[in-house]
Parts: sequence; structure tokens; C-alpha cells
Amino acid sequence: MEAHQHSPDSSSEECTVLEAPPSKNTCPQHAGKVADLYCSACECALCEDCVSDHQDHPKVPLSQALEQHRSRLQERLGAAQGRLPQISDALSFVKEILQQLSNQRASIEEDIQSSFEDLHKQLDVRKSVLLMELEVTYGLKQKVLQAQMDSLLRGEGDITATCTQTEEALAGEACVANLQVERELEERLMELAGLRLPCQPQENDQLDLVMETDGLRKSIHNLGTIVTTSAVASQSEAMGTGLEQCIVGHPASVTIVTRDKSGGACKSGNAILSAEVFTPDGSIVDGEIVDHKNGTYEFVYTVPKEGDFSLALRLYDQHIKGSPFKLTVTKASEAELEVSPSTTTATNSAANATPSTGSSEGAKRRGKSPGQKKKGSKRASSALGTPRRKTQNPIEDDLIFKIGTKGRNKGEFTNLQGVAASSTGRILIADSNNQCVQIFSNEGEFKSRFGVRGRSPGQLQRPTGVAVHPSGDIIIADYDNKWVSIFTCEGKFKAKLGSGRLMGPKGVSVDQNGHVIVVDNKACTVFIFQLTGKLITKFGSRGNGDKQFAGPHFAAVNKNNEIIITDFHNHSVKVFTPEGELVLKFGSNGEGNGQFNAPTGVAVDINGNIIVADWGNSRIQVFDGSGSFLSYINTSADPLYGPQGLALTSDGHVVVADSGNHCFKVYRYLQ
Repeated sequence: MEAHQHSPDSSSEECTVLEAPPSKNTCPQHAGKVADLYCSACECALCEDCVSDHQDHPKVPLSQALEQHRSRLQERLGAAQGRLPQISDALSFVKEILQQLSNQRASIEEDIQSSFEDLHKQLDVRKSVLLMELEVTYGLKQKVLQAQMDSLLRGEGDITATCTQTEEALAGEACVANLQVERELEERLMELAGLRLPCQPQENDQLDLVMETDGLRKSIHNLGTIVTTSAVASQSEAMGTGLEQCIVGHPASVTIVTRDKSGGACKSGNAILSAEVFTPDGSIVDGEIVDHKNGTYEFVYTVPKEGDFSLALRLYDQHIKGSPFKLTVTKASEAELEVSPSTTTATNSAANATPSTGSSEGAKRRGKSPGQKKKGSKRASSALGTPRRKTQNPIEDDLIFKIGTKGRNKGEFTNLQGVAASSTGRILIADSNNQCVQIFSNEGEFKSRFGVRGRSPGQLQRPTGVAVHPSGDIIIADYDNKWVSIFTCEGKFKAKLGSGRLMGPKGVSVDQNGHVIVVDNKACTVFIFQLTGKLITKFGSRGNGDKQFAGPHFAAVNKNNEIIITDFHNHSVKVFTPEGELVLKFGSNGEGNGQFNAPTGVAVDINGNIIVADWGNSRIQVFDGSGSFLSYINTSADPLYGPQGLALTSDGHVVVADSGNHCFKVYRYLQ
């Protein structure tokens, strides 16, 4: 049957199935009408019937309006998608902090378990000692009293037996036959009557226990504290004249106020802050951070020369608001110093930062700071590099050679710090800001370098300390990665140790047992590890006590396997047993013989003499094994500027990292 055809204009209901679909631009107010205009005021599409209702409104072609809308939508899409990498980075960063927090929790949990296990062991040992002491004391007393009882029992038995025999004799008939026996009994009775027996107690029954447990219970009740703060870098601020003015050679002060995520001021201390004043190519100036224990901190520093510097203030390794700050340091004349301090401009690196305000009252209260000189005095490098020698033990030492300039190529350095010397005639330099270790011969010939920047195992972020293990392995303290890396002598990565335990390792050394000694600058603690990474012991905490540290830097080991530590902000050198017991402490803050202005590198010669790099005084001092000052190494030919790591080469010379001059120097060392 032939299909019935209808014309397109047919009104028949059957024809609707063949009509074209409705236009997507149909007017929403008038069905079937096509909209070709767009009212910008009402934000709606218009057909020809709608125009009269929008006569005074601005109108544009609908296609143009749709295109503009699509363009804006595309922009919004791009903006939203542009946030994804930022969010991804934030997720990675927060995940890393969360992992570090978990690692720290696990480490502290292990420390708590270990500490209380040790306490349990000590209690058990003490219990055993007391029980043993009780048995010994009881045994001695019991032996005396038992011997006395035995003597009395023997006397009692002899008298009783003799009396019984005598009574039996008296009961019988008196006769000549018994006369001899009775005489013997008489003599025996006379003897027994005069027998000297120990009738008075020869010992007493006292066995008392004195247990002073109240103090111990109180100590146990207060034993251990979990220390933390809610401070975050993004909310914390800096203020003070140290951001606005500074004079070459005079201390500047900055106050840091820590805040929580909501901007509220933190009321407790113990936050982990770091501060550096540096030139664009490397770190130059250290300083001192004082924790006021109320959520505020003070950073005092001294800039020794003119120029453009940056001040970086970090909280938990993150820049606080406005950090790093730009500093232009100027030098004042003698007359200006007597009248008023010259100013240093300090501009925030962030364009929208608020100018900081404050005062240097904290610095005034604390008095002299590291590197502080008398008012108006000029720093004479030669005077500091070659102080008057002690004539009793003169050392005629001279510069043999120096290697390096500022740069990033082979044989160039940017903020070199740690130094080590191998028994095979090699000098190793931790080139901190170039993220590598460079190796030279004892004669200064470049041999090799290795290191790739990064935060993964086998990479270096901020190498500060270096040591050579007897096996030939190279041990590197990585300050920013918070672990110690172990490489072969060819520079091939083998392992890492201390991850999750260390907060900011600065110096490393190796003792006579092959154990790795790590000086944790941030934690103010010395860790001793096996090469496998197992922790053997640790000692030290933050403070100015004999067994405490304030920014310890480097370590050396003497022939007695004692550990020598430079205590930077306490201006002293301390010697400990491998178990962490203090053996010796020497040094105080100053410029005289045997005094320090922030000691850094340290080494020990074959005679047990201790060689110390005096960072703030830009000199090298020599002491005997008991800490008595001997002499200086002559550095006048080419003065040092901020010496750091120091070591003795296999041919008996002193090599030192001249950090401020971006080179290392080798001196004759004749004892």
C-alpha cells in the first residue's frame, strides 16, 4: 500500500512528525518565536514580540551575547582549573608535614618507650641491689648472733651435764672408791662456774628501710613533657628596628610574634625558628635567637660589611609574613656614630606587606650580642686574624694556598661549610648552597664533585657537614632534608639515617668504633648512630647548662674516643664521653686568648690538642687537651671572614672553610 504523502504546510496532525525540530533559540516567552536579540539589562533573550517590552533597554545580537557568555565561562573555567596545581602543591606540602608529624610521633613514642624501659631497668637493678644489700647486712648480723648462741648452748650443755653427774654422785653412798670421781667433778664444777660466756647480745636487731619516695613520685608525676605550639608561618610577623635600621658592626634586633591559623597570638614558646642574613649568592651572617617563652622571639645579628642583604625568617622551615626582607646596610662615620646611628632601609619583599614597627629594647636588655664591638670602633681583620701570640708555645704557621671563588662551577663555592680530610690524601668540602660535595687533593687539585639538588633520598638540599668513615664511605649532614646521607667514595648513594629523628643536622664525625656522630643544630642534641642507622644514644638539650647547647655546630673525636662539640651561641667548647657525660668545658664570650665569639669548626691533632675556628672573631685558636689556650694560627696574609668547618689533612696541615670569602684555605700547622 502506497504511503500517503502530505505537503509540508499541511495542518494535519499526522504531519507534525516530519517537521524540523524546534529552534534552540526559541523565545522563552513566546512559543514558536525565534529569539535573535539579548537584553543586557534583564539578561534574557528577546524575540520580535518582546522588543516592545524592552524598548529602552540596551540590546545586543543574541549570537554576540552567547559568545560573550561562553568566553566568560571559559575564563572562569581556566581560573578554577588554575587553582588545581596550587591545591595539589598544598596537598603535597600538608601531606609531607603530616608525614613528618607522624614520624615525629613515632620517634617520640619510641623515645618514651625506651626511656621508661630504661627507668624500669634501673628500678629493677636498684631493687636487686637493695635486696642483695639486705641479705648481706642480715647475714653479717645473723652470723654474729648465731655464733653467740652456739657458744651459750655449748656452755649450757656442759654445765647441765656436769651438774647431773654431780647430783648422781651425791645420791650414792660416800666411800673411798668414789672419792676420785667426786674430786674431778668438783674441779669441773669450779671451772664451769667461772666460765666466761657471752651473755650480753653481741649484735642488734636493727634492719630498717629508708625509701625517700615522695620526691621520686613527684618527679615521676612530672616526668616528660610533650612540647609543641600552634604557631604557623603564614600568620606570624616580624617587627623591630632590625627591619628598618642597622649599622655595620653593630647589633640589630628583630622581634618575631608567632600566631596560630586564626591570627591569634601564641602564648607559649618552643617554636622552631631559623633566621639568616645572606647575600644573593649565599649565607653570610648568623645571629642569636632568644625564646622569651611567651610566643615572641628575638633575633639579634650583626652585619660586618656594607652591601645588599636579605633577612630570611622561617618558622618550621616556612617563611613568615614578608620574609625574606631586603636590607641595604650602610657604614656610619665616627662622628655619626657618636651622634646617632645611620639608617638601613628595609623593604618588604611582598608588595602588600605592612611596614613593620617596634624597638630594640630586647637587644638593650640583653647587652652584648655576638660580634658586637665598642661604639665607633672599626673591625681590623688583621688584628682579629693574627692576635698577639703566647710566646711560651709559638706556632709559626702560614697560608700555603687557598682554593675557590664565588660561583657554581667546579672549584667555586657558594656558602661552603663542612670540611673533612681522608687518610688517602683527600679534602672534602660541603658546598652548601650549591647542593654538592667537592673533593680535592691535599695539594688543592680538583678531583671530583657529586650531588643533585632535591628532597628525595640520594639528593642534597643543604649539605652542611661532611665526614669520611674508615670504610671510605662519605657521610653528609643535610640540614634542610633533616637526615644524614651516606655515599660511596665515588659519590654513589647508599643509605640515609636519622630521618624522622633529626631536626637540623649541622656537623658529622666518626668515632673510633665507626659510629656516626651527628650534631643536630636545631634540636640542640648530639646523636650517635651505627652505620646501619640504629640509634645508639643521644644527649643534650637546649639551654646554657653544662650539658646543654645553644646552636651546636661541629664535632671532633680525640684518641680517648671523647666527643668535642662547639657550642655556638654559648661561646664554648664541650667534651663528652661517648655516653654523654661532660668531661670538660672551656671558653667564654669575648675576643681575648681562649675566648670565643661563636665557635664553629673543630679538629684534634695527634697530640690531643684542640683546634677551633672562632667564627665571630675570624680566627683559629689552638688549645691543649685540658682546654688551656696555646696559640693562634697565623692568618694575617689573607684574613679569614667567618670560618666554619675545619679539619687536619693527612699530611698534617689545617684546612678551613673560609665561608665569607667563598674559598677554603690550607695552613701549615707545626707543633
